[in-house]
Amino acid sequence: MLMPGLLWLCLALMLMGICSGHSLFTCEPIKVHRCLGINYNMTFFPNMMEHYDQDIAASYMEPFMPLANLHCSPDVHHFLCQAFIPACTEENKVIRPCREQCETVVSDCEENIRVFGITWPSELQYWTHVTPLGILHLLPPTPMMSSSGKRDLGFWCPLQLKSSSGHGSSFLGAQDCAPPCSNMYFKPHDIEFAKTFIGICSIICLGATLFTFLTFLIDVKRFRYPERPIIFYAVCYSFVSLIYFIGFLLGNDAACIKASTFTSVDTVVMGSQSKGCTLLFMLLYFFSMAGLVWWVILTITWFLAAGPKWSCEAIDKKAVWFHSAAWGIPGSLTVTLLALNKVEGDNISGVCFVGLYDLDALRYFVLAPLCVGVVVGLSLILAGIVSLNHVRQVIQHDERNQEKLKKFMIRIGVFSCLYLVPLVTLLACYTYEQSYRSTWENTWINERCQEYSIPCSYKVQSHPDLTLFLVKYLMTLVVGISAVFWVSSKKTCSEWAYFFNRTRKRERKCK
Repeated sequence: MLMPGLLWLCLALMLMGICSGHSLFTCEPIKVHRCLGINYNMTFFPNMMEHYDQDIAASYMEPFMPLANLHCSPDVHHFLCQAFIPACTEENKVIRPCREQCETVVSDCEENIRVFGITWPSELQYWTHVTPLGILHLLPPTPMMSSSGKRDLGFWCPLQLKSSSGHGSSFLGAQDCAPPCSNMYFKPHDIEFAKTFIGICSIICLGATLFTFLTFLIDVKRFRYPERPIIFYAVCYSFVSLIYFIGFLLGNDAACIKASTFTSVDTVVMGSQSKGCTLLFMLLYFFSMAGLVWWVILTITWFLAAGPKWSCEAIDKKAVWFHSAAWGIPGSLTVTLLALNKVEGDNISGVCFVGLYDLDALRYFVLAPLCVGVVVGLSLILAGIVSLNHVRQVIQHDERNQEKLKKFMIRIGVFSCLYLVPLVTLLACYTYEQSYRSTWENTWINERCQEYSIPCSYKVQSHPDLTLFLVKYLMTLVVGISAVFWVSSKKTCSEWAYFFNRTRKRERKCK
């Protein structure tokens, strides 16, 4: 009786080349336990069955292991390892089992193969036909993937992108894997332009928010509740813009990690691989969420002043609760993300954030808070404006107070637009990105599958537009600039003029 399993393998070996061949793939250490201790310790993938990972090859080799355990042939163990986990020399020569060795194993293990009913996996698409006389005929091979029914084999992490275990790194569903440091979607000159753009925006935002905070320091009593949250909001975005500026200065030093021993490709930091990246992530995410919460608190204080007519003193008594929410909620979210190892390097901006590659983290820790903030804040602003309009109608005969209230309403409306328009635009960018990112990733896989020796993707192809990412970073930073509008007044100019005059007088006295 003929044995379909190993005989098919022999026929495959005959068709692919007898004993050895050359490969451009990178050798990697053998980690399959059953093939440790043989006369070679390095292998390469994909193997002849188009297995792109040692774990996959080991699982397909398992049904053949009874032959090795029974020692039905002196060469059976070495043959199986060399077939599934091929030898790779320092010269990048790939050594496959010889035809003679295959025939010997088939002859020696014929009875055991029949008893165990061993068959070859479907990856070898060679159909055989046994005639009544026992003569095997090899029919033309069926294409592995036809144009009408291509199979998506998924993503298997190539050797070049593998990272150390224990850091929680995951890329496209593959554990201990990280994206390449060179951007997956854009060319190097596009990335350089984006980095410069982000650096300039961060400097402008930093200057605007620092001006707001310094104006507060000059006259602390001027900014009482319900206006006080604007100052804390500006402080949060000062840190956000500062972190983006640091990322601009560092390039990819924080967002990427140097290549490991067995690969020459630098990868993006994923999980707890870098203390510097983790620190940048903690600060950036914490202050981004804190800025959002402080804006919501600002709308709450406005509503309390406009609707129930709370006094400044009454609102000020709730300051402890405001601070608890503004710092506690972002703090708990940041700790949760650290516990889940959701830190991800951004090879465009040079910082580290969340949701850059993990869609679930993007939805639950970025999109969800933004949606809640927009809905709650907008609802309170509209309710406050309705209340102020009602008050305006009540005091319509008091022209002086009506004029003050009118200016106050205009400032609230303009400030709300200056914040809400960028925030809603940012929300739209994140929503669009999470909708199309899988398509972009499949496009990258299909374009780089030959280089990384991974299965090609056969899904719809699409490339992102750099403008989308530029708008996203711009809207992330420009929301902090809106705080300048609130302090932009004649009174601010007078306070700064008084401050400089007082400073000059002190300098003259010192001299």
